[in-house]
Amino acid sequence: MKSGRAARAGQYLALVAYLVFLAFPFLWLLSTAFKPARELGSLHPTWIPEDPTLANFRQAFDEQPLLQAALNSLLAAVGAALVAVLIATPMAYVMARHRTTLSRLASGWVVVSQAFPFVLVIIPLFLVLKNLRLINSVPGLIMVYVVWALPFALWMLVGYVRAVPAELEEAAAVDGAGRLRTLVSVTAPLLAPGIVATALFAFITAWNEFFFALVLLKTPEKQTLPVVLTHFIGAEGVADLGPLAAAAFLATLPSLVVFAVIQKRITGGMLAGAVKN
Repeated sequence: MKSGRAARAGQYLALVAYLVFLAFPFLWLLSTAFKPARELGSLHPTWIPEDPTLANFRQAFDEQPLLQAALNSLLAAVGAALVAVLIATPMAYVMARHRTTLSRLASGWVVVSQAFPFVLVIIPLFLVLKNLRLINSVPGLIMVYVVWALPFALWMLVGYVRAVPAELEEAAAVDGAGRLRTLVSVTAPLLAPGIVATALFAFITAWNEFFFALVLLKTPEKQTLPVVLTHFIGAEGVADLGPLAAAAFLATLPSLVVFAVIQKRITGGMLAGAVKN
């Protein structure tokens, strides 16, 4: 009993330490965002601002077009997430239910595609988008994000499809349901947690992406939030720390809000509602 309690206490202690490790950068960012310039230059920094201020937020919005950049990031992230899920869902179903040579090749493509660094594909990608006249446009950026997120989204959804028992589809077929009715009424509801998790992955990946947006978007009104954040760093590499922290704090909020809203669906049971009436 004592050894079991000690092991459980050790597990909880490790979990708390891990949570502190994850929360430290965000809490320090939040503290910095509300500190005045006098405290930011102090040799003895404190966790809690002694004289909290909103001046950093006002300065950040005055210096850079954060609202327009946030709108661009939102359009790119939502568009990439929706398109990636719409394409990956039927592909994942075919790959999971029909294990042919083609599906195995597709699985190999998923693995290999994740090994390519950005710098190897940016030049041919730039030339392709230039020929399509999609350089410096949000639709062109969405296309890039979809292509980049699709392999991992496909890999995620294949696992979710395989977790759904094929016997449920067979039972629906015995009851007279056609293939389309089975997919819509039986399989799709069970895949909802996986689809939501995949969409969340694609959204966060696109929201935080920097390199493609930096290369493909040239005019300030088209740039996304991660690119605009770099404008708070001067030519000599000196950062305007207060406004940068304020803008970075605002940039992290959408991902946290999206995850908080849909986390119950992600952790929900895969087979909820699978009982046959």
